[in-house]
Amino acid sequence: MTTNKRIIAEPNCDDDYDDSSLTPAAALERMLEGVSAVVASETVPVLESLGRVLSSPIVSSIDVPAHRNSAMDGYAVRSQDLPTSGTRDLSIVGTAFAGKPYQGTVRQHQAVRIMTGAVVPDSTNVVVMQEQATLDGDRIIIDERHKDGQNVRAAGEDILRGTTVLESGRIVVPADLGLISSLGIGNVDVRRRTRVAFLSTGDELRAVGEPLGAGEIHDSNRYTLHGMLLRLGIEIIDLGVVRDEPSAVRDALSEAASRADAIISSGGVSVGEADYIKEILAEIGQVNFWKVAMKPGRPLAFGSIGKAIFFGLPGNPVSVMVTFYQFVQPTLLKIMGAESQTPLLFKATAANVLKKRPGRTEYQRGFLSRGANGELLVATESDQGSGILSSMSNANCFVVLPLDSGRVEAGAVVDVQPFFGIM
Repeated sequence: MTTNKRIIAEPNCDDDYDDSSLTPAAALERMLEGVSAVVASETVPVLESLGRVLSSPIVSSIDVPAHRNSAMDGYAVRSQDLPTSGTRDLSIVGTAFAGKPYQGTVRQHQAVRIMTGAVVPDSTNVVVMQEQATLDGDRIIIDERHKDGQNVRAAGEDILRGTTVLESGRIVVPADLGLISSLGIGNVDVRRRTRVAFLSTGDELRAVGEPLGAGEIHDSNRYTLHGMLLRLGIEIIDLGVVRDEPSAVRDALSEAASRADAIISSGGVSVGEADYIKEILAEIGQVNFWKVAMKPGRPLAFGSIGKAIFFGLPGNPVSVMVTFYQFVQPTLLKIMGAESQTPLLFKATAANVLKKRPGRTEYQRGFLSRGANGELLVATESDQGSGILSSMSNANCFVVLPLDSGRVEAGAVVDVQPFFGIM
């Protein structure tokens, strides 16, 4: 039977334009404006500070290096003894080792055998590398190629006493461990670890190892979320899988808010009959926004429950990872007290046609490589579906296509965001 009734369809995930959706830039701005850094801090040994956020700056109380020292194995001589032409003989009066300085005085036409890192004798200011001197018994012969200050590292050349070497908000990296310890500092002040509770929703989800019934799938989102949070040095609170029932969702979110600084859920933020996240969030907390003009990942809820910030991510595995890296990670870094970090973007040439329609910013999964002439090339995965988790595993970058752009032809220049800058 045919009728003239008109179907009124609300915007959905297949639509390209939706006036109620925020741009990715506007969504991230709202998130960052809505959070502040944890205040509490603790003191930990240097070796336990890797990946932690400094709550106090690191200030050097010493010069590094503490003394003038040699950059080479060779001979310490006085600049007055350097020949302006031809050669000159100098007598060797002693040896300086690293950690065991030469104690005597170097006089005119004398030299001291010196090792790399050894203190340069006070009366000398040139180190002639051993390959540029001829040894003749207890004497050396040098020529006119040398100059004042050659191969001598000045005291404080690396770091001067009183210098701030690492600012508050710095995430400690391996090189920093060595830098801090070189200053004789054994303990550092760091921010308390940010506590993040996360959960998956869905009656169809089964744990790894459980047999699957019709329509059921293994829960992968909690595993990727666990990995992404672990790399941030987060204190993780795994609340498991929550049933698609309002009371179960309400209880889980309430528990999470009582234990964590931030909450992350995956699934249940769309408009299906079993999608309760947005409804419960509005009931027990606040909804800031819930749609972003992006693909994948349009249904993205952001709000708060009590003092805890809430991120409601989509259920599709790729959408979870894309929204985490574009929004959750930079927001968590601010909560952690870390200094602001701008994602790396490179220009690369598209190796194939990129299908896209205007209306949403797209984050297509691609593989960045060097062409025959050294140029950066990016090829995209053939299947860009938000449920194709292998497209993330096989890729090494996002190809970021602007909201208003359409189909991109092979050979065009595009923006790429390498995974090594965010993962």
